[in-house]
This record gives sequence, C-alpha cells and structure tokens, in this order.
Amino acid sequence: QVQLAESGGGLVQAGGSLRLSCAASGRAFSTSAMGWFRQAPGKDLESVAAIEWSGGYTVYADFAKGRFTISRDNAKNTVYLQLNSLKPEDTAVYYCARSSFLITRLTQSDYKDWGQGTQVTVSS
Repeated sequence: QVQLAESGGGLVQAGGSLRLSCAASGRAFSTSAMGWFRQAPGKDLESVAAIEWSGGYTVYADFAKGRFTISRDNAKNTVYLQLNSLKPEDTAVYYCARSSFLITRLTQSDYKDWGQGTQVTVSS
C-alpha cells in the first residue's frame, strides 16, 4: 500500500555527511512509524533508527547515536536520515521501511514495506 523510494546516497570521505531521503506514496505513511536500516556487503541487515508517526519519538542503534538523525515531514510524505561524521564502516545500502507495529522500535519484523535502498560509500 505504501511505496518507498530512497535517495541521497553517494560517495563521501570519512568524516563527511550525507542526507538520505525516503519519499513515500500511500495513505498509511503519515500514521506509521518509519525506520532506516542498512546492509553492508556480506553482512546482516542492521537497524539504524526509527521514528514514531508524529515525529515525537525516535530510537537509534548504538552505533548511530550522536552521529545520525532521523526526522520526518509528513506534509511532504518524506522521512530523512542525516548521516554525520561518517566512517568507512558505515558503507552499506541504506533502506527505508514502514512499520506495521503500534510501538516504534527497531525490530525488523515490524517493518512490512521497504524501499529499494540507496548506496552510501565512505572512503578512508
């Protein structure tokens, strides 16, 4: 019901910043928690951050705290992930997803609609 499209990835030097965007279509976006996830080559999918439907509550993985910021603009049907102080180990495909669970959390199985991802590459 909700279609998601990530953008904003690219190649950046260590210590640099990127802002990822996730554009959503569909009625369920503005009433759903949203999350960002990432997957590096050969590694498992990792939860990064999630945001409650109104934007009033956020939760972050430990590695993301203090460096990454999730936000949303429901009027624009868009969720963002600001990536600061990037490290080479942040290199991954970053995915946006919509949660079907009432509580905002980083449980991957809560998320039912997924985008195709955007590549973030951090050089040393």
